[in-house]
Amino acid sequence: MIVYGVALLSVCLVIGMLAGETLGVLLGVDANVGGVGIAMLLLVFASNAEKFKTLASGAAGEGIKFWSAMYIPIVVAMAARQNVAAAVDGGLLALVAGVAAVVVSFALVPVLSRLGGSSNTISAVKEDVR
Repeated sequence: MIVYGVALLSVCLVIGMLAGETLGVLLGVDANVGGVGIAMLLLVFASNAEKFKTLASGAAGEGIKFWSAMYIPIVVAMAARQNVAAAVDGGLLALVAGVAAVVVSFALVPVLSRLGGSSNTISAVKEDVR
């Protein structure tokens, strides 16, 4: 029942786009400010919420998991492409800021891994399989 995943995705997208447009108006910017990102966060939170646990079981759950898994990489790839094109047009400072953000993000991966706990390690997963 992939249709439940599409329905959840579309509801999250509409809410996220409305929130992004509202944020743009409040900030005085003639653009959608983070609507797709808000939608992505809503999808992650909604698909993991307790209210959706009964809906997220069986065939319907597979649809929700499928679209949750597909949506995030597609949005990240689209946003990355747009950001690179804008940075190239923006000049050297925009490129330096983009590279610095990527370097800081990569540097924070180990920190976030430690904060997440040791149960997510590969050795723990291998032990669970046995």
